[in-house]
Order: sequence, then C-alpha cells, then structure tokens
Amino acid sequence: MKVAIIGSGGREHALGYSFSKSPDCSGLCFLPGNGGTHQLGQNIEINLTDHNLVYTTLINEKIDFVVIGPEIPIVDGLGDFLREKGFIVFAPTAEAARIESEKSYSKQIMKKYGIPTADYREFKDTEFESALDYIREGSFPVVLKADGLAAGKGVVIATNFSEAESALRDMMLNKVFGDAGLTVVIEEFMSGEEASIFAITDGTDYLCLPAAQDHKRIGDGDTGPNTGGMGAYCPAPVVTPEITQRVNTEIIEPFLGGLRQESNPFAGCLYVGIMITNSGPKVVEFNCRFGDPETQAVLPVLEGDLLGLLYSVAKGKLDPTKVWHNGSVAVSVVAASGGYPGTFKKGFEISGLNSVEGDNIVFHAGTKVSDNKTLTTGGRVLAITSVDKSGNLSAAISSAYDSLKKISFTDIYYRNDIGHRAIKHS
Repeated sequence: MKVAIIGSGGREHALGYSFSKSPDCSGLCFLPGNGGTHQLGQNIEINLTDHNLVYTTLINEKIDFVVIGPEIPIVDGLGDFLREKGFIVFAPTAEAARIESEKSYSKQIMKKYGIPTADYREFKDTEFESALDYIREGSFPVVLKADGLAAGKGVVIATNFSEAESALRDMMLNKVFGDAGLTVVIEEFMSGEEASIFAITDGTDYLCLPAAQDHKRIGDGDTGPNTGGMGAYCPAPVVTPEITQRVNTEIIEPFLGGLRQESNPFAGCLYVGIMITNSGPKVVEFNCRFGDPETQAVLPVLEGDLLGLLYSVAKGKLDPTKVWHNGSVAVSVVAASGGYPGTFKKGFEISGLNSVEGDNIVFHAGTKVSDNKTLTTGGRVLAITSVDKSGNLSAAISSAYDSLKKISFTDIYYRNDIGHRAIKHS
C-alpha cells in the first residue's frame, strides 16, 4: 500500500522510518515532511488547513492509507474529512481529540469515571480574580495549564504566588497562548516520576507499547521552562509490571470505557501521560496522538509491522500480534536551536549528518533541504536515537551523545543528561 504521513516533525520521520520496513509498504508520501523524510519518500509542500487540497493531492498520489501525526490537523477534523471522502485514516475523530484540545473535557471525563488524577478547578478568562483567589487559598507548587493546544508549552509549575499570578496573567489576559488560554485548568502539584505510554486502540481493545520517559524542561537537571521535549528513552524502568497493570485497569480501560459511554469512542494512539506517585499512577494528561520525542525512542525498540498494526486499527479491529518489544533500549537526544523555546534564529547549515553510523538514527524535525544543503528551520532541529540491542541503557546514552558530537550547526543546543533518571533504576 502507498502511505501518506501528515506532519513535518521528528515523530513523522520516525513513523516513516518504521513503515518503510513493512512488507506492505509500496511507497511513502510526507505532507509536508522535512529535510530527512525525503530520503524515505516524497515530500509534498502543502497547506494542511486546506482539506480539499489535501484530498486532491492524496487522490493524485494514489494513496491507500493516511496516518496523521500532529494534534492540530486531527483537532481541525482533517481525519474526519478524509474518512468521509473514503480514505482509510489512522487518527481519532475531532470529537474524540477533545481529550487533548480541551484539558477541561479530559478532566471531566476522568472525574466522572473515577480515573486517578490531580485535583483541579477550571476558570474562564473572565474569572481572572476568582482564579487568583483560588490559587491564593491553595498550596504551592501549583500547576497551571492552558486548556487548549499550546505545542506542549502551555503548562507552568509555579512555586509561589508571584509566579502563579504572572503565569495566569500571561495565559488569561496577555493571551500568550492565544485562544488556548480562554480557559485555564489549575491543578494540585503531583510528586513522583512521569512516564508516557502509547496505547494503540480501536476504541475497545488496546495494545500498550513500551513506556518511555520524556524530558520536558530545557535545562539539565530538569530546569528552566517547558519545551516540546528535549529527549526521551525507552523502556522506562520506573514503569514496572505492577505499574503497567494498574495503568491498564485503573486508567486506560475505564477511560476508553467512559468515552464509549459518552458516545465518543477513541480509536488511534492514546497518549497516556502518568505520574507515578506514592499512591500509584495518576494521569497528568491524555493526548490524541503519538508523543514527540517519545516516538523516536519507542518505535526503534519494536519488532514486527507497525504499519500493519495502525492499519488494523483504522479498519476497525486491532491486531495486537503485529508488533512486540524486541528487548532493546533506545535513547533519543534532541538538538535544538539556541534560544528555544523562546526566540531563535534559523537557516543555518547542518554538518556531520553522514557521520552518524551503527545503531544510531538521525530523525529530522525542524530541517529542510535547499541547494543540496540541510538547513535549520525550527526550534527542535533533529534528534539522535541510539539503540542498544543488548538492553544496556548506559551504552545507548553514551552512543547517542558520541554521535551527537559529530553534528554541528550554529547555536546548537542540547541537554547533557537525557536518561539520567533511568540510571538509578538500572
């Protein structure tokens, strides 16, 4: 089958990398893709908000199967539109994607169906003073979340009232996240270790891929502002078999069941962000798609046919025999543009890409090819994923950083401690 992958990030490059190994993959198109995906198939520059143009392009390219990577086209209803036109699509409906596009909706479902998560209140932007009073009467740290989509950056952990007031003012009044801040969810702070679990589901049955752990903060030691993610590793040893069982029975199954009872079934990749607290796993967030950069660490440790797995879901019946963990570990380290997640410059040439060898993979994100040169175009530029087939996490970390040192571009920045939390569990 010929497959179209919607998106331009490292997640989409990793999906294409895995799909290309499937015996059923006859060709790949990326809409729009990046400077690395063109090595796997055809990049097509396109405006994804023009659904009719996307449809016409897919028809012209004789596409058999569509996989949508990022949350924005899912929430915008591109998958719904293409399904109505007769395409087979891996992506939840826009209505089901409300679990990510409206954090308040997700919290309401969790509360109704008894799914463990942080206590919370939600406030409209017209309730700024009431929200301040709520924060003033509570304890610190406190978590403030823009209700809508904010590219992974709409979460602030405030350690005191001054920080909380500033963050709330930015979200509600200054609109730093646009309409995403029309509602703000204020949550209690949960202590523990975070992990990310991808549940591939047809709405009823599901298959959990090996758990990963992301590194959201920009700086070493988990300092500085949140980003879209500066690196990840998989499997995450903190997610023990006992924790996995509890996540399945206390979180995933009641959540999927609750959505079915709400006549809003979810079929696709359910991203389950959990906090492993002293009282067990609790939900930090649900997302409606594969995570980035976790995907770049999860997919390389799988054996089998990922394309076949996702196709089975899109056809309505999950086939859990399609993929399995092969026993290896992977570490993915993001190289970003200096200044990210704030202001940064782009258009710099990247050198050393061809020097990465062995069980190391370069997944492109914010890149493009121009005049036979690969240039930076985004905040998160690329990621180096290192796979150790023997399961040695320390070896994978060392290999990833050794490879990353071979790559350079002006103002390159990366964390030096990706995977540090896993070492203590080894």
